[in-house]
Amino acid sequence: MTANPLGRDFRLLWSAAVSSRLGDALRTPALALLAATVTRDPRLIAAVTVAGQLPPLLFGLLGGVYADRWDRRRTMALVDGVRAVVVAALAVVVALDRISVLALLVAAFLLAALGTLFDSASFALLPALVPPDALPRANGRLQAGSAVAGGFLGAPAAGVLFAAAPAVPFAVDAVTFAAAALLVLALAPTSVAYARPRPGVRRGSVWSEIVEGLRWLRAHRTLWRVTLLAAGSNLAISGIMAVLVLYALDVLRVPPAGYGLFAAAAILGGVAGALGAGLLAAWLGTVPALRAVLAAQTVALTGFALARHPVPGGIALAVFAAGTVVWNSLCASYGQRHVPSELLGRVGAAQRMVGLLTAPLGAVLAGLAAAAYGTVPVAGAAAVTFALVTLAAWRALRTATSGVLSHSDAA
Repeated sequence: MTANPLGRDFRLLWSAAVSSRLGDALRTPALALLAATVTRDPRLIAAVTVAGQLPPLLFGLLGGVYADRWDRRRTMALVDGVRAVVVAALAVVVALDRISVLALLVAAFLLAALGTLFDSASFALLPALVPPDALPRANGRLQAGSAVAGGFLGAPAAGVLFAAAPAVPFAVDAVTFAAAALLVLALAPTSVAYARPRPGVRRGSVWSEIVEGLRWLRAHRTLWRVTLLAAGSNLAISGIMAVLVLYALDVLRVPPAGYGLFAAAAILGGVAGALGAGLLAAWLGTVPALRAVLAAQTVALTGFALARHPVPGGIALAVFAAGTVVWNSLCASYGQRHVPSELLGRVGAAQRMVGLLTAPLGAVLAGLAAAAYGTVPVAGAAAVTFALVTLAAWRALRTATSGVLSHSDAA
């Protein structure tokens, strides 16, 4: 059976997302390279990275509130317009050779802070553009486009453009943000572009609206369980990613010159998973598919932990990456289908926040364990963690359905 087209507005949103992702993939390594040219102090270089990672933790929930208060289409366009100006200014400063660590810190922090609002608004806008049954396919297409733009195009080109002239990656990034803003403005206005207050009901404070979103998420049995399962899996994913380079070089014996090809296996797997997410959801149903994906990832990660050669290790990594992208696509689709439109920004932000809290912990634990015992036990521990998450998922999601929301699923 042929799937219905996702429509003009989705194509515009997809193009905007891919354009932004391409620019991000150019800018992120360019910022690191630029920091290394300004200073050789590892603490300052690390500070630039941290400046780009803090805003989602500090402002993620706040971004969800304003994604529900403001027109989402206009908010996304405005955010990308401001980001275009910020990156263009950075390109000018770099071209004039006036760059400093402070400028890099401010730019990284500001761009990441604006990104939290854009992500919340984008997540909440998608259900207004495509039918509910098409959400898994739409989310998969978005992830596939972003993976190709970031992994296969942007990241390899970043170093080449930076070598040509340090300002070029930032100038191109500014163009991609401006293009994305124009594409979003071309979207047709929707009747659910933001949460309109009910007649006669006054809007609460920002804090009260954050709490409202958190309470709704906590009260929805299935979505809360999915969120906790995602947090548990992120613990293992961040741990294995933290030591991936060392594991590949020392355990799998990947030649240093071949590491890029080895890493490309994960990107290819992610693209394949993204393109297959909609088919899997249509075949099994969203929640049963989530359980199956975790089981497949556990097998793949176990194979990765046992592998001692680049080929089986790369295949296992590709399968694991495919499962990660399918999981992300289906989780987003489930929330977008079941959360009321007026709460989508806040609930989606709350879900991302829970996941973000476990990722740094997994990376830190993996680093400490690898330093003490080597990377092999880290891979084994990640596989065990995933197995425990899978067992919990098969129990916690056993009675859940991916269809109509029942009274037992929400307070």
